Amino acid sequence: MSTDSRYIQLMDTTLRDGEQTQGVSFTPTEKVNIAKALLQSLRVDRIEVASARVSQGEKEAVTNINQWAQQEGFVGCVEVLGFVDHTKSVDWILETGGGVINLLTKGSEKHCREQLGKTLSQHTHDILQTVNYALEKGLKVNVYLEDWSNDTLGVLSPEEVFTNLSDMCHRYPELQFDFHPHNDYGLATANVMAAVRAGVSSIHCTVNCLGERAGNASLAEVAVVLRDKMNMQLSIDESHIVRVSNMVENFSGKRVAANAPIIGADVFTQTAGIHADGDQKGGLYKTRLGPERFSRTRSYALGKMSGKASLKKNLEQLELDLSEENQKKVLDRIVSLGDSKQTITTDDLPFIIADVLESKDYQHIKLLNCSITSGLDLESTASIRVNVNGTKHIASGSGNGGFDAFIDAINKVMKLHNYTLPALVDYEVRIPRGGHTYALTECVITWDCGGELRKTRAVHSNQVFAGVLATLKIINMQLHELNLNPV
Repeated sequence: MSTDSRYIQLMDTTLRDGEQTQGVSFTPTEKVNIAKALLQSLRVDRIEVASARVSQGEKEAVTNINQWAQQEGFVGCVEVLGFVDHTKSVDWILETGGGVINLLTKGSEKHCREQLGKTLSQHTHDILQTVNYALEKGLKVNVYLEDWSNDTLGVLSPEEVFTNLSDMCHRYPELQFDFHPHNDYGLATANVMAAVRAGVSSIHCTVNCLGERAGNASLAEVAVVLRDKMNMQLSIDESHIVRVSNMVENFSGKRVAANAPIIGADVFTQTAGIHADGDQKGGLYKTRLGPERFSRTRSYALGKMSGKASLKKNLEQLELDLSEENQKKVLDRIVSLGDSKQTITTDDLPFIIADVLESKDYQHIKLLNCSITSGLDLESTASIRVNVNGTKHIASGSGNGGFDAFIDAINKVMKLHNYTLPALVDYEVRIPRGGHTYALTECVITWDCGGELRKTRAVHSNQVFAGVLATLKIINMQLHELNLNPV
């Protein structure tokens, strides 16, 4: 969809309406930092930062924001919601150094009658009284007609928005209309498109869709849709959208869904191998909505749905080159790990490659089953079932920790085959740099094999089992050598 290009203002109300989200309350310092990021980095046109007369903390925050805005050239960009209370809201805003009041009024006779207990003419009189006082004091006045131009409850459809706002814009062509949508039906962004098509020139939105109930329109979605789908001109610097989103996420404590458009952690990650293959061969799954616009990068998830192209994309990112045979081995291991671990990151990949390339296909001992139990101030236990050269064994062990308990159990089995584990010299466990708690664990064990130090490496999402697998490798290596050189 496209329309004649024109300039659309974005008014961010994260610090006012967004703070009506259940459980969200920004400190004065947080408010100032968010305000600076919105105006200076993201470059929204206007911000609504508070409701008048709420608290002393709000007054402090608004005062600090206004002082900064005056110093940095953003005079007139900071707005405060005020009420039809003649002098009270106006004076509060003036005391903070503010210059704009967004006057909340009733836009329907029913609201006047049932909520205020006044007639329409009485409420109109009160509005004019407050407006005149604000103008006398030098404030700019925007009027919110609640239940008229704003979809405060998020109940309108795009067709209803277009019909109602077209009527208003045609009746009063000399006025500038804002649209204030909410997302109760999940239609906020679609309704923004309808409002702009109807002639509205300013849109209210919030970072991360914060707001009462289902939230307001998402600033990220609105900005991108207006540019890409309606050819509108905006002041927004898209490269800062994700950074500001992260700031608001941290300060609000409200987490962004991983699949949230534009800002979600997973939205520029291809999981299916067929998509990676299409991108590899000709950018077949790339769109105008590219990650580079938002200072992000595209990634290709590694897991059970990965294909050769997904692996190649990750190898390119790491500047690694593997033969076709080794790529197949690594991919097989990735798919296998994907069955037990939801996501394998690029940071995990070097661990997997090292493990696969060092592994030999020795199958003298196979671990069929293993259960390890540990408890605080309790001895750890291990129960194992293994196959050693075609003979199955069941054994249990105990020790100071899960790995020690496994060693006790495996020694009992291997004693029956006249084999003793070499002495353990060093045991190193690590996860990828910057990894998460769910990251793969690499275990490297150094063994003293008759004076010769040998290392085995294994990778697993559970650090104890990484050690178990590394231990099985040294057993397999030595049993293989014994078979080649029987005593």
